Amino acid sequence: MIGANQPKQSIFKQIRSKKSWKNIDIIIWSVPLILVHLSCFLIASTQRNLGIADWYQHAIMSYLGCLISFFLAQVPLARLRTLLIPLYIITLITLISVQLIGTEALGAQRWLSFAGFNFQPSEVAKITSILMIASILERQKYSSLSNLFKGLLVLFPIWLLVFLQPDLGTSLVFGFILIGMLYWAGIPFEWLFIVFSIFITGLISFLYKIGLFLWIPFIVILAYKSLPNKKILTLLTVFFHLVIARITPWFWNDVLKEYQRDRLILFLDPSQDPLGGGYHLIQSKIGIGSGGLIGTGILQGQLTKLKFIPEQHTDFIFSALGEETGFFGTSIVLLLFLILIYRLIKIAINARTDFESLIVIGIATMITFQVIVNIFMTIGLGPITGIPLPFMSYGRTALVVNFTCIGLCLSISRRGQSIRRNM
Repeated sequence: MIGANQPKQSIFKQIRSKKSWKNIDIIIWSVPLILVHLSCFLIASTQRNLGIADWYQHAIMSYLGCLISFFLAQVPLARLRTLLIPLYIITLITLISVQLIGTEALGAQRWLSFAGFNFQPSEVAKITSILMIASILERQKYSSLSNLFKGLLVLFPIWLLVFLQPDLGTSLVFGFILIGMLYWAGIPFEWLFIVFSIFITGLISFLYKIGLFLWIPFIVILAYKSLPNKKILTLLTVFFHLVIARITPWFWNDVLKEYQRDRLILFLDPSQDPLGGGYHLIQSKIGIGSGGLIGTGILQGQLTKLKFIPEQHTDFIFSALGEETGFFGTSIVLLLFLILIYRLIKIAINARTDFESLIVIGIATMITFQVIVNIFMTIGLGPITGIPLPFMSYGRTALVVNFTCIGLCLSISRRGQSIRRNM
């Protein structure tokens, strides 16, 4: 990094400088690249004898992502702050454009097409949301509950537009990004629980209505003990939760489409529809289980070869990993994700500013949530949500976005190292 008394250089001169190659965070660079190259073999395996070679596009997009990542690693994030509002507006425009002129596939309208290239704005919206929320939260001291809703207000338009595509899985990602960043910013856990427990209220009201007679009093007690302006805010909390309890059955029956409802409940017993909604889960579990301890070998999986699992190169890439590398290979991949997330948390702790720290935590939360949900989905412990496995599932926009996030983290890591050296 350039010292305080040294003349400033252009970004491109910094990139060409030998110093730009020093202090490279090996973990942040190597883990995504290992995952990408492994997934290239798995993608090739899922498309054997089909005359399709998406694996090389996966590799090309990852190398493009690396270039973007390396460029961003040289840029102090303070220079990007002036672009946040334009970026937020552009993100909203692209998400609205999806509703109007978007390309539809697999029952959802989530892409914009340019010269034969499909672009998914909801993936870019993840970065925009993280940057905007970080910019808001760094200035806030949580002395009042109103500060919590600033993050909600910024995120809500993006969340709504993504949900309407419909993309239930990605809309959930935004919610967990916000939870992670709010918690890191110091908001009391009780406040977070009260706000986001509306999902529990909705679930109870749908599955076991009588349980509300125990659940709502619990929320009342928690709200009265933890919230400021106890009487007013407790009444508002009760009112809000009762509204959620009232509209959940309507939302389930009239808003969600049939395939979305199937995805949310069939994981509990996929045998109810073994040739329909439960087919993915059944075949995925069989494929992972058939891998045993060390797997059948890369490019040797028979269930993968015979195409028993639809969309295996995207959302269900973990099932190909389980079949061809077994327990040993899946454990290594999980370990790599743990190492990456641990390193991101360390970078957040050592970040120079609250803004930078919150960005890294937002990215770490996003990756963690996607890894957990995707793996749970493929092994039958969670519903099918369409959330990809970072760096491994085929998806060009998502892959570039993931490497862009890595570039932001590398920039923050380098600045943190520079500060510690000068202390």
